[in-house]
Amino acid sequence: MGVCNFRNTKHTGFSTVKYPGRLLQVLRISFTDKSDTHPQISSDVEIIFFKILIYSKHLEQAIAGEYFCGEGRPSIMFRTRVAVFWHFIGKHLTPHVGLRRELYWSHNAVAIRRKTGSTLVPVLTAAPTRGLVDEQIGIKADFLPPRHPVTLCAQMRSEDGDLWEAFGHYNTSADGTVEVTRDHSVGGSYLGCEPMGLFWAMQPAPGEREGLRLRMRNVKIPLIVNISLSEGHVSPREPESGRLAVATAERWFTAPGVQRIDVRQNGVVGTLFLPPGPGSFPAVLDLWGMGGGLVEYRSSMLASRGFASFSVAYMEHKDLTVQLDISGADAYMKKAFHILQDHPQICGDRIGIIGLSYGVYLGLRMATSPDLNPSCLVCINGPAGSNKELSQVFCKPKTSESDQRYWPRDEAGYLSFRDMSLPANYSPGTQVKIENLACPTMYILGEDDQNSPSTENSNLIEDVLKAAGKSHLYTRLSYPGAGHLIEVPYTPHARLSVWRIKPEKILSLWGGETAPHAAAQEDSWKKMLHFLDTNLRA
Repeated sequence: MGVCNFRNTKHTGFSTVKYPGRLLQVLRISFTDKSDTHPQISSDVEIIFFKILIYSKHLEQAIAGEYFCGEGRPSIMFRTRVAVFWHFIGKHLTPHVGLRRELYWSHNAVAIRRKTGSTLVPVLTAAPTRGLVDEQIGIKADFLPPRHPVTLCAQMRSEDGDLWEAFGHYNTSADGTVEVTRDHSVGGSYLGCEPMGLFWAMQPAPGEREGLRLRMRNVKIPLIVNISLSEGHVSPREPESGRLAVATAERWFTAPGVQRIDVRQNGVVGTLFLPPGPGSFPAVLDLWGMGGGLVEYRSSMLASRGFASFSVAYMEHKDLTVQLDISGADAYMKKAFHILQDHPQICGDRIGIIGLSYGVYLGLRMATSPDLNPSCLVCINGPAGSNKELSQVFCKPKTSESDQRYWPRDEAGYLSFRDMSLPANYSPGTQVKIENLACPTMYILGEDDQNSPSTENSNLIEDVLKAAGKSHLYTRLSYPGAGHLIEVPYTPHARLSVWRIKPEKILSLWGGETAPHAAAQEDSWKKMLHFLDTNLRA
């Protein structure tokens, strides 16, 4: 007796089904008790399939080939790797047509022997098939020859339709399997035992646009990742004839039950994410850098982990009406903080701040303000002071083409704030009074940050707090090989990307090497969540 678990296509969850013998992999189906008659099926494949259904009590014979005889024997049954879903209603099986021709593998798949030989049909599984982007996926290939070269490849389309991909070369084990949690990639986009290498190593496919960076705008839809298993050590550009099996995974930025709320209040523009349930919740004010706009995916992920999060736009957004110079930004951010404090589902005395890049400077100013009392602060690669020319050019509802003449660039022509943001180049009076910090502060540092002098700024903060007798408030996470944009784990790394395209294309150099940057994102995310947990929930 074989015991196999199959996902129910109509309901959430899994059911355990006992059925004798080996299960045949056929087209994806669902079952219903609504009809006692077999619908008309047009293709040969479906005719064969329903012959098996009719004689399902003799499934062993069907698998052995008894019902694959006669005219119109479909070779596609031996070419296509697809999954079967069984739904048992009492003792009867009544077919309900829901046939899909795309390649699809269920959470738990079972392989059988082909009729014409002893070779097992390869099976590729990805579990869980649906999850948040910060969750690991287990990928396994079964029923392969031992010590055999194969390639795993992951591909997905961004919201803009750009193709991203990564691949790894593996050799099967003695039992004819490959497991990404156990086995080492010997070539391709990454090397070594990297369980999530197929995700964090993704890069734009050859021929895609220059300077792409994956930034999810609509956090209510998933990224669909197609994973394939191919014969030999090949590249994604090789013909699909060598493809053995496929799987699909959904990567979500928002957990079920998370609420997304547009906020346009007292001149403040942002998006509030609330975790499932009535609350009240600890909260985070989420600040990004001078790229502008409203970036939501970190906030949606924080809400998915139990923290209300308010992502705030302060420049380059159509609903902003004022220019936020340094003093104006202080008043604007205080309004945003109070919106969180006054929300009925939020713990007003348990609010933290997260800032990336220029958001670090704004967060530090808030944390040292006598009017506010945040519970903690997270700084990711940003300055402790500012340059007045910088804020005059950038901190506007919309920058003009004439402003772009003043954008700082390095010798290679990339946009860079490294020189402007050195402590020695701060405008007088703009350095944050770090000695006034009263809350626990974590600084996440990418040592290969090519856009901002983060090492110098983190050293400055540490030195001032030490002199003030507040070293106990400061935690620094320093990552060699990591760049400026340390974000949610298992998302692709961009060493450089397009900053603006008009009146001319400008690229910004962020820095970082793919593998160490990915390791930094994974480690810092876990430690940041623990830091928030400790200071906002305790």
